[in-house]
Amino acid sequence: MSEPKAVAERVEEVVPGVCSWHVHDDRINFLSAAHAVSSGDGVVLVDPLPLAEEALRALGEVTAIVLTSGSHQRSGWRLRRELDVPVSAPALSRQIDEEPDVRYGEGDRLPGGLTPLFTPGAGTTQHTLLTEREPPVVIVSDLLVRAPGRSVELIPDKYAHDPAQARASIRRLLELDFDTLCMGHGQPLREGAKDAVRRALGES
Repeated sequence: MSEPKAVAERVEEVVPGVCSWHVHDDRINFLSAAHAVSSGDGVVLVDPLPLAEEALRALGEVTAIVLTSGSHQRSGWRLRRELDVPVSAPALSRQIDEEPDVRYGEGDRLPGGLTPLFTPGAGTTQHTLLTEREPPVVIVSDLLVRAPGRSVELIPDKYAHDPAQARASIRRLLELDFDTLCMGHGQPLREGAKDAVRRALGES
């Protein structure tokens, strides 16, 4: 699977320990975002996208890569070789270019203290990642999107594998205590995220 052609020049801090960067993804003609989670064990890249070498170095020592779904391979395999770090991917992933070092499922403990939650609907393998901090930062794959200057929205039905299942997964997220939301396709929301998700569902 090809990488986007665009390369991000910088990252932005979402909250302490969580950074984000984004590009206009020519493959889908929309914004794609990647994230980095720091812990005492190093930096974990989540669904990494092309990033300028200086900005990548500034993140710190990268020790692992985690993919939230088989469709978010992006720069993962190239960076695995360049950085000599392991890649974790959902156990259900089948159509991926390379075999991950680790296949994970809901409840497994991932590098950086990340906890995966199975949230299908947008696709069949998507997992949401929760950080260790309290309340956790929620990192979703494709369920929710946020175009620049726009509110959080549900993935359009035409792009979802099962729209009803996607909505059920989003409602499951609302059972969590969180205030910050990061998305694979959108600008992060640093506060008020839970209310924004309710509004996206039309439930507030």
